[in-house]
Amino acid sequence: MPGRAHDAGTASGSRSVSSSSRPWRVAVPVACACAGLLATTSMYNARGTDLRAGRSTDLIGIVSEQRDRVEALGRQSRALQDQVDALASQVTGTQVESAQRQVDRLSVPAGLRGLVGPGLVVTLDDAPRDQEAPIDLNPNLLVVHQQDIQAVANALWTGGAEGLSLQGQRIVSTTGIKCVGNTVVLQGVPYAPPYRIVAVGDSSTMYDALEASPEVQNYRDYVGTPYNLGWSLRPQRRLTVPGYAGPVSLQFATPAG
Repeated sequence: MPGRAHDAGTASGSRSVSSSSRPWRVAVPVACACAGLLATTSMYNARGTDLRAGRSTDLIGIVSEQRDRVEALGRQSRALQDQVDALASQVTGTQVESAQRQVDRLSVPAGLRGLVGPGLVVTLDDAPRDQEAPIDLNPNLLVVHQQDIQAVANALWTGGAEGLSLQGQRIVSTTGIKCVGNTVVLQGVPYAPPYRIVAVGDSSTMYDALEASPEVQNYRDYVGTPYNLGWSLRPQRRLTVPGYAGPVSLQFATPAG
């Protein structure tokens, strides 16, 4: 978590006004009056609306449209994978069946198959927007960052989690969690808080791992006043973690020449 920022104070002092600056005594009030008149006119014409709201609305619409598109493609990908699995199960032959058993055995640890079982649900959230905070409080301390989510995920893995999901999306070894503005981007889709992390596995060992993690403890230090970040930890007897439905091919750079 970033530290607080403090503004340096300025030394106060008095200065005498020379006779050559007397014309400014008249010019400055006139200029201020004109500026106030322009501001009042602008406010009246806008009638309390944002004069640049169109651009913000367009950006919000674009983000929402792209998110819906990515989610639709994800559903299509899962449906196609189900068809592939169904067709593969109908293929006969000793070599094919042996290869299919190997695929089935590796699909679970690779995160390509869903999991059902007991586990933990961890929820992280930004501080309430309507809370009264000290004026000099760093606003970065009032929001959830990617390192906070990563700290929880790493602790759960350390505690023996068999599978994790964030916002309903399976987390695998190639999953990137990136903070963009006040949202977290997961597999190309932006998500707003609260962030819900589901972990299937032994609840007791995962709980102990969360308690032992200094990074998780650092986040929890900001749960109380005056920061009031959101933190919830609940064990459940039956949880579902979906299978990974994103691309499995890796893209990497190669040296030129």
